[in-house]
Amino acid sequence: MISRIKGTEDTIEESWLWEWIEGRFKEVATNFGFTQIRTPTFEATELFDRGVGNETDIVQKEMYTFEDKGGRSITLRPEGTAPVMRAFIEHNLSSKGLPQKLFYYGPMFRYEKPQSGRLREFHQFGAELIGSALPIADVFVISMAIEMLNSVGLTNFKLKINSTGDEKCRPEYVKALRNYYRDLLPKLCDDCKVRYERNVLRLLDCKKDAQYAKDAPKITDYLCSDCKAHFETLKRYLDELDIQYEVDPSIVRGLDYYTRTVFEFKYPALGAQDAIGGGGRYDKLIEELGGSKTPSVGFAFGIERIILALKMENKVPEAKGIDVYVIAVEDAQRVESLKIAKALSKFFTVDVDIMGRNLKGQFSQASKENARFVIVIGEEEIKEGLYTIKNMKTGEQKRVRFSDIIEMVKT
Repeated sequence: MISRIKGTEDTIEESWLWEWIEGRFKEVATNFGFTQIRTPTFEATELFDRGVGNETDIVQKEMYTFEDKGGRSITLRPEGTAPVMRAFIEHNLSSKGLPQKLFYYGPMFRYEKPQSGRLREFHQFGAELIGSALPIADVFVISMAIEMLNSVGLTNFKLKINSTGDEKCRPEYVKALRNYYRDLLPKLCDDCKVRYERNVLRLLDCKKDAQYAKDAPKITDYLCSDCKAHFETLKRYLDELDIQYEVDPSIVRGLDYYTRTVFEFKYPALGAQDAIGGGGRYDKLIEELGGSKTPSVGFAFGIERIILALKMENKVPEAKGIDVYVIAVEDAQRVESLKIAKALSKFFTVDVDIMGRNLKGQFSQASKENARFVIVIGEEEIKEGLYTIKNMKTGEQKRVRFSDIIEMVKT
């Protein structure tokens, strides 16, 4: 037997739940003025080297990279922002005016140890607001993200924010961080010893060495006047909107393109892997990818972890059943049942028996499919043109003409 690849999953019985979450998120994004963009699942490796950062763990250790038959280096996308920015530049979307508000949904790929809510193939729903450098844009996307979580019923999450500064003030902070961790190097995990040389900011969110990060210098103490003003305005707007948040200096995010605002949505009940989503500002990314300077901000949610959180809160909705199951009493009425089902399928979700079940078996199947109504077709019904329709929830039965069935089910 051929089994699925480690770190992947087959979604079968819960596929409706994925569609429901995606539908809710899409509705919120659309209501906030965002439109959908679909990018390829694989891109030129250079996109992530330049965009995500060659010194990040993602690029160094986690990317699925291969050479195609044309000798080109190809990578399965490990995140969604860089491909969206590549598309923004390539299709000259700035000519359509700013801001551009885009959302995406799809699989991402990272070669890492499979863990709760994060597999090697995982799924993200993300949004990018392209074109504004103002703190109000940051608050706009944070507000939308909160509305998305609320739309699926989640409440026990926490918003944590930080500022990572910019190219003016970050070098001084990096210097202070190196000085702090220098004497601690022998105690750090092997990954952090490498990060110390390549990307010292990443030491702050290492789970293994978290105890050292508590006493590390705080980047908010090193912000330049512009970055500090941006962060203070962000917090003031959040306060005025009654959005609860916590300033967490350890949040730096794992990607090099972030500047100034960064944020994460935490769901503490998930334990160590408690981030269900996050994002921030990336004012230099489009420029680094070859476009003109265009400040932007965005976020993404991990769908697998959203589902885990929903289950912990017992907020998973009941699976939606079909609207109508058409039952044929005898074999002679099966074609007629198919005709009725075909006519009703223009308005409702419908099913019929194609397995030759008896009357009891068909009712049983209708219950399994959580049918709202059952229509029974027998010889008498065909002769009289009156069909027995049963409400499976209340048990109420009526004999109605076909023309009345549609209105009855609708109401």
